[in-house]
Amino acid sequence: MNLRRRTVRLRLAEPLRISRSTTTARDAVRLSIEHRGLHGHGETVTSVYYGLDTATLMHWLDRSARTLARFADPESALAAVSRQAAGDPGGPVAPGTPPAVMAAVESALLDLVGKRAGAPVHRLLGTAAAPVAATARTIGITSPGHAATLAARLAGEGFTVLKIKAGSPDPEDDVARVRAVRATAPHVRLLLDPNGGWSSTAAPSLLGRFAELGVEAVEQPVAPGDPEALARLAARSPLPVIADEDAVGIEDARRLAGRVHGINVKLAKCGGVAAALRIARLIDGSGTSLMLGCLTASSLGIAPAVHLADRARWTDLDGHLLLAHDPWTGIGGADGTVRASSHPGLGVRPRTPFDGPRPPVPADGPLRGRTHEGRGPS
Repeated sequence: MNLRRRTVRLRLAEPLRISRSTTTARDAVRLSIEHRGLHGHGETVTSVYYGLDTATLMHWLDRSARTLARFADPESALAAVSRQAAGDPGGPVAPGTPPAVMAAVESALLDLVGKRAGAPVHRLLGTAAAPVAATARTIGITSPGHAATLAARLAGEGFTVLKIKAGSPDPEDDVARVRAVRATAPHVRLLLDPNGGWSSTAAPSLLGRFAELGVEAVEQPVAPGDPEALARLAARSPLPVIADEDAVGIEDARRLAGRVHGINVKLAKCGGVAAALRIARLIDGSGTSLMLGCLTASSLGIAPAVHLADRARWTDLDGHLLLAHDPWTGIGGADGTVRASSHPGLGVRPRTPFDGPRPPVPADGPLRGRTHEGRGPS
């Protein structure tokens, strides 16, 4: 098997501000694994938060290419990925490989194995019908007026779930933004994501205020690093609390299962589909629900999680919808619903000129805070 990689620049349709930074663009590294004339594709993206720049991604992909050469076919390599997710070090990625790279290699193998078997990825994972799910659509930290305009447009396009970023220096800004969205789109489900931007002293009161505004759940309200404090906050919260930055892998999930209301599983964070399924099995029946999230990426990068969407209570797979131009297509989402393809493998393909780019959305004036090209929402 041969592994090739190529870097492309993904620019957002408008800057996305969260509590710790603003994103305008990031690099995506596409990897292709070839075996006997067929190709499987995966994608990994840069992230300042996870310490991944393009050079780091390339380094680990080069190491994975050498390791993959030990396997006779993609099926044996994919089986080894599953064993590696369970702790076996003899898999197709080198020890120490970042989870985002592991997820991309696994994605390319799933795509290739599916194409060789003539089956979509969800069928390889045991789901007969192609998963279909309403995805949340993210609204960044912006003025109440701009948030309301975006919410009205998105609700008109068919979105039934909106995720509003929070964590402004003044919490009243967050309250005003949610009120504006609720007034403009009264029937949508609302999720809130401060990205750890609330203080532990302010969080209990803020959770109560947002519960009164009809927010359905809040992701990572307080700074990560103290999962016990997050669990205590969840125990007395009037609305569901979802762990994100405090829930990276299986041990974090084990620590928080039954103690928070949800865990946001991102393939780039936990290490891929096999690792995500382990977390899903672990929390099943514990009282903690599964949320599927993502980084800003193309349809190629988002597609593996879409094939898992039938397992999640909350689906937040809109990373491709935030781009000015998505170089891949095949999972939908522009109408508020993502759909796994029934075509073999991941079911995505490079976008042609006939597919057309998504028109950019005008930004709401100058943005405060740091701007990073290469850091995405989490």
